[in-house]
Amino acid sequence: MELTPDSSIVFDVYGIGINTTIVNTWIIMAVLTGTAALITRNLRADVPPDRWRTTLEVIVNGIVGQIAEITERRDPRILYFSGTLFLFIVTANLLTVVPGFDTPTASLSTTAALAVSVLIAVPLFGIGSRGVVGYLKTYVQPSVVMLPFNVISEFSRGISLAIRLYGNVMSGAVIAAILLGVAPFFFPVVMDMLGLLTGVIQAYIFAILATVYISSAIAVPHAVETPDKPKEQS
Repeated sequence: MELTPDSSIVFDVYGIGINTTIVNTWIIMAVLTGTAALITRNLRADVPPDRWRTTLEVIVNGIVGQIAEITERRDPRILYFSGTLFLFIVTANLLTVVPGFDTPTASLSTTAALAVSVLIAVPLFGIGSRGVVGYLKTYVQPSVVMLPFNVISEFSRGISLAIRLYGNVMSGAVIAAILLGVAPFFFPVVMDMLGLLTGVIQAYIFAILATVYISSAIAVPHAVETPDKPKEQS
């Protein structure tokens, strides 16, 4: 049993092997792009929304609401980034019900790439909000002594994101394979249902954590308010 789709080469391009992880990632991208294009092809005010458009609006509004609860600033770029992360991961995890489809999130290379994208996005959002100097100052707060610890904390976020997502997806695959050998009819169905639920939860957690990290990077520190001194009477 192959636990990761990285070892399966689908075809070669100039001597470079394209494995199942990359191909299935392209499939998910095509599914998301094609679905969005089909649903929004008649996106006009004079055209009443159908059930698919209504479903898409509910999903988008739900993501907007979650982001609004985390960050004080309404930046549409956070919606584009965190929303895309959520939709990609949840689609990849839900497609595990398709026979023969190996989800890319079962590969550490995919989860690591998603974590690296968060690591790159956080300073970009922070620099865009505070400026280069203002963002770099956050690494020496509350004192310069905290610089190495803040840097280590920044990288540990990405590692924890990658390992968490990869570990949960892989653990579900291993448990399902074990139960398939014990009881090949009943337990796999139950594990598939639990796997789908876990996949949605993991996509939600990953997107939420990415939003929290970005929110902390763009947050403007509040100035400490001091009571006004009473005016001197002449």
